[in-house]
Amino acid sequence: MANNNTFVGPVAGSIVSPAAQKMVYGQNYLDIQNNGWAQQYLPELYEAEVERYGDRSISGFIKMLGAEMPMASDQVIWSEQGRLHLAYNGTVNCTNGEISAITDIDGGSSNKHAVRKGATVVASVVGAGGTEVVKCLVTAGIETSETALTIKPYAGANLQDVGNLAAGDTAVDISFFVYGSEFIKGSASMTDSVEPNFKTFTNKPMIIKDHFEIQGSDAAQIGWVEVSGESGQGGYLWYLKSQGDTTKRFEDYLEMVLVEAEKADGTSTVGVEGSEGLLQAIGNRGIVASNQFDSGATLSEYDDLLKELDKQGAIEENMLFLNRDANLVFDDLLAGLSAGAQGGTAYGVFNNSEDMALNLGFTGFRRGSYDFYKTDWKYLNNKSTRGLVGGLSGLLIPAGTTSVYDQQLGKNVKRPFLHVRYRASEADDRKMKTWITGSVGGASTIGDDKMEVHYLSERCLVVQAANNFVRFDS
Repeated sequence: MANNNTFVGPVAGSIVSPAAQKMVYGQNYLDIQNNGWAQQYLPELYEAEVERYGDRSISGFIKMLGAEMPMASDQVIWSEQGRLHLAYNGTVNCTNGEISAITDIDGGSSNKHAVRKGATVVASVVGAGGTEVVKCLVTAGIETSETALTIKPYAGANLQDVGNLAAGDTAVDISFFVYGSEFIKGSASMTDSVEPNFKTFTNKPMIIKDHFEIQGSDAAQIGWVEVSGESGQGGYLWYLKSQGDTTKRFEDYLEMVLVEAEKADGTSTVGVEGSEGLLQAIGNRGIVASNQFDSGATLSEYDDLLKELDKQGAIEENMLFLNRDANLVFDDLLAGLSAGAQGGTAYGVFNNSEDMALNLGFTGFRRGSYDFYKTDWKYLNNKSTRGLVGGLSGLLIPAGTTSVYDQQLGKNVKRPFLHVRYRASEADDRKMKTWITGSVGGASTIGDDKMEVHYLSERCLVVQAANNFVRFDS
């Protein structure tokens, strides 16, 4: 092998630096014949790469929780059921019982009510003297006004005659729900009808790309290293090792995009529309809890979370995906519940006994009517992903299902609340495309002396019933 560099062996005090790969570099060339190196000075070579960071991939979260379905359009639209029972917030004049400024109990936005004359309601009125829960009859409903209605209490002539309420309470807060109706003998039927309430949501797929390139000379170079990786590649294929890492990194991006994606608002200048990812969907339509896992956390804080879940779908089984700090807080909290307790949570439920060391790594627990299964989420702990920037302690994902129409099966099927929608048709499947261009590796599409591997996907995440999801911000 010809070499123009001058090398000095260890006798002269300069040691040649071995390369991490079987590549022909000047700094790792050993001219044994000319430099007179003794055989005992030759380095021992470990041919296999050391997996310094273990399994470097973070994908699998969406695959485990979601269903994948193709779509042909550049937009996906779905509707979600509204609440079955009529309930509103507003302000009330206690002198005449007129309710105005009616708002939705979930979104807080102004709302046209659907309460009819003759309906009976349970109302909570916050008067100057205190809060009163009072039952009333609607004397003027939607047939009179869509933005106001009038109620009269069963316990007095007007609300001002009930308990802590007074004539001076002319614009106080009221929350009420309909529990039935009552009419006198011979009265006409209830007028108008209540139409089903639903909400419509939409999301758009985003195009994700990546690219790998290697020069023709490097592809032909005899400089191999034994490789192994998360994507299954192995053997002495140096440039394919680089391609394998690119492929696995792109697969991780496909999941990270669905978690982190964000729609661009009207003031953004990024030039793309973006897409609503899981974190933004929960922020817009779900429950956001801040500083839930601070040191000194108590069980009562999580009981408050259960009360929030009660207000939503009350799905019994839920999964907690947490970072390391949050997971340890839960372990400490659950372990503390059994301290000194006879037959406490440390025994039986978690396959522990009084005669063995306590396993403090709890994987599940039940509180109230809810079951929780918790695990570490590598994405939150890895220093090259969310573990670097923080801001997120974990997610609570409901384990329920919903009925959706499957285009391929042609019927309604049960699906989880998370759907990965990707563009596909008979002519082109964009779930994950790869193609090779260049003049190396069998390709002959361009005259450049190189091989290029291209990656593309077009997808978005549909988060249904996001009101049952919880995002734990830190």
